[in-house]
Formats: sequence, structure tokens, C-alpha cells
Amino acid sequence: MRDALRAVFLRDILQAWRRRADWLTTFFFFIIVVSLFPLGVGPEPAILRVIAPGILWVAALLASMLALPRMFASDYTDGTLEQLTLAPQPLSLLVLSKIVAHWLLTGLPLVLMGPLLGLQFGMAPDMLPVLFYSLLLGTPCLSLIGAIGAGLTLGVRGSGVVALLVLPLYIPVLIFGSGAVEAVGVGTAPGGHLSLLGAVLMISLVVSPLASAAAVRVALE
Repeated sequence: MRDALRAVFLRDILQAWRRRADWLTTFFFFIIVVSLFPLGVGPEPAILRVIAPGILWVAALLASMLALPRMFASDYTDGTLEQLTLAPQPLSLLVLSKIVAHWLLTGLPLVLMGPLLGLQFGMAPDMLPVLFYSLLLGTPCLSLIGAIGAGLTLGVRGSGVVALLVLPLYIPVLIFGSGAVEAVGVGTAPGGHLSLLGAVLMISLVVSPLASAAAVRVALE
């Protein structure tokens, strides 16, 4: 089991390295979208501090959706998914290994870059750690939930279909993630929002691999 999960994970990492431009697009999209808002809204520090949590989280959500169609697409095209369904290991765990690789490639860079981009909005120092932890809890949820939509739309033309499916499911993550940072800005504790975000992550860890595996099987039939 361990060898199979490692092989699937390393294969996805190696493929991403060979197609670096595809995954770097997500990272630079996040930076560009966040950086454009101060130019459009204006340099007023008070306004930027208020809108910063929502902007950073919406940009992270959109950047995550940008990479969703690539989660299973290449494996679907070359027949790798069919081989995974025939493997003796549970398909849900193999899919989970692919989701982890996807998050490391798309979500983790957003987590690390988020607090740095928050500085250009003049965010208070005590808000930056909360932003980091909210992204650390929230971006895996985006990958887990997005995997369900990516599996359901395998073989469907047009990447916008994935966004239509997963965007309503992303709303709680967006609310709790940005709400945790906003809570610090108004002087309240962010623990409640972070706890709810952690609960969404735990539920997603249980439900998403099973639902994604079922979606992949349906797409291959």
C-alpha cells in the first residue's frame, strides 16, 4: 500500500515538473490578481486593510479552480486511471495521494505567498499568522472538494464546468477562511472560524476521496 501511494504521488510530482508552465500559471495568477486590487481600489491604507482578507481568499479560490481540470485529465487521456481502478489498492486512497500532490503543487505555494502579499495591503502583524493558518487549513479543502468536480467532469469539454460544480461548495471555506482574518482585524478571537475550517477539512478528508473515486469509476464506464 505504501509503495503504491508513493508511486502515484511521485509520478504526479514528476509530471508536474515536466510541465512546470502549467502549474506556475496558478501561482502567478494568484500574485497578479492580488496585486491588481491595490492599483484599482487606490492607496488608502484603511480601505486596503478592510478588504485584504476577502481579496486574498477569493484570489486563492480562483487560483485553485484554475488548476482543477489538470488533476485527472492527463491520466484519463493516457489510460492511467483505468490501471489505477484495476490495482489491488483501494482507488480512494490512490486518488487521495493524487490530491495531496495537487495541493503541494498548487495550494502550498499560495499558503506561503499569502502573508507576503498581505503586507502590501498594510495588514496588521497579528493578522498575518491567522491568514497563514487559515490558508493552511483551507487550501487542502479546496483541493479535496475540487477533486470531486474534476472527477465528475472527466471527458467533458470545457474547463468551466468544473468551476460551476465546485464553486457553491467552496463558499463555506471562503466564509470561514476570510472570517478568521477579519475577526482579528475587529479585535475578536479567530478560533471559532479556524475550528469550523478544520471541521470542513476533516469532513473533506473522509468524503472527498470516496466521492472522487466513485466519480472516476463512473467516468470510465
